[in-house]
Amino acid sequence: FQMTTLGNLTPSSTVFFCCDMQERFRPAIKYFGDIISVGQRLLQGARLLGIPVIVTEQYPKGLGSTVQEIDLTGAKLVLPKTKFSMVLPEVEAALAEIPGVRSVVLFGVETHVCIQQTALELIGRGLEVHIVADATSSRSMMDRMFALE
Repeated sequence: FQMTTLGNLTPSSTVFFCCDMQERFRPAIKYFGDIISVGQRLLQGARLLGIPVIVTEQYPKGLGSTVQEIDLTGAKLVLPKTKFSMVLPEVEAALAEIPGVRSVVLFGVETHVCIQQTALELIGRGLEVHIVADATSSRSMMDRMFALE
């Protein structure tokens, strides 16, 4: 097993992925308020640095849209999904429009399902994935811990 080192983030080659930060998850996800506030700061930083943001919402008809504390102004794509991974055809098309993307900064819920599946698919496509540990969570801290490993 070889650990690969992650490179530095450069705004021109980075995209932010915000995964399923939806109202219906608020009561179930540990530290949801904290991850919302860190996620909001990440998105403010992305706007300031001109970094594209891609947002997904898991089955928004049933689970609601992204929480109102998260400002999606300027997001490149806000997309409903019904599978775990954020890597949908529309997301792949959006990534293809951004020249020289090397890194994805990934945050949201749940760590052991959608975040993990998204990270594995992006890594499989040759991208570096930076998961923001204090902006991701699960219903169970055990699930979160093992997923981050």
